[in-house]
Amino acid sequence: MEDKINEIIEGNCVEVMKSFECNAIDLTVTSPPYDNLRTYKGFVFLFEEIAGELFRITNPGGMVVWVVADATIDGSETGSGFEQALYFKKVGFNLHDTMIFQKTNPIPQIYRKRYNNILEYMFVFSKGEVKTHNPIKVDCLHAELQLNGTTYKNYSKGEQKREKMANPVKNKKIKGNIWEYVVGKKAEDQEAKGHPAPFPCALARDHIKSWTNDGDIVLDPMCGSGTTCIAALQLNRRFIGIDMSREYCELARNRIKSYKSQPGLFKEEPGTYRTKNR
Repeated sequence: MEDKINEIIEGNCVEVMKSFECNAIDLTVTSPPYDNLRTYKGFVFLFEEIAGELFRITNPGGMVVWVVADATIDGSETGSGFEQALYFKKVGFNLHDTMIFQKTNPIPQIYRKRYNNILEYMFVFSKGEVKTHNPIKVDCLHAELQLNGTTYKNYSKGEQKREKMANPVKNKKIKGNIWEYVVGKKAEDQEAKGHPAPFPCALARDHIKSWTNDGDIVLDPMCGSGTTCIAALQLNRRFIGIDMSREYCELARNRIKSYKSQPGLFKEEPGTYRTKNR
């Protein structure tokens, strides 16, 4: 594995992953070609084989973040993202969370008797019990408020009831599972415009922070412009990127070189953190 660490590898991700040791990867963050883009630079997207290899190479307790959206064909969303999520369960993963990537600046769409699409799914899978969770926290709306009659629902395994919890209200709480990002506007995302569908660097960073520690290995088997790899490098994780397209591999390598020469371009937003070495 050492010869693959911190490298962008050109090739079919299924064949490349077959050369990996079992239980080698701590986290995968990736986004596959969507429905009508299933052919990718002339290559075919072999989903079932990819899912099977990801299960084999993921560390027990490790995670896969699968960012996906469905096309609308003949008046119906395809539902292929949900079918893929169920297949991940079939090969052995737990569906740990169904998260939403909400776009602050979605592309306006021609009226099709439906509301403007502003989201993609982020299916989060675990191989067994989750090993690492460094929860991102946000400010509480009513921090330090002294409670009188307000109650909170107690989520217990038995009978659910309402009872008083924190008094006063805590300053921070764990962030919800709908994450909102601006797409393509920040300086750190500009260099990805050679790829048709990059996701924001902040999205990759937030997942890498959440599910890994310093030194862990982060994989993107369809790395495109290299966003996941750059975010891993920034956060002191090791990365492996794979892509079929020579053009996109070069784009990813050039972005990594640019990051190394201009690390200030990739700045974490206020309130973010790095985890301690294990």
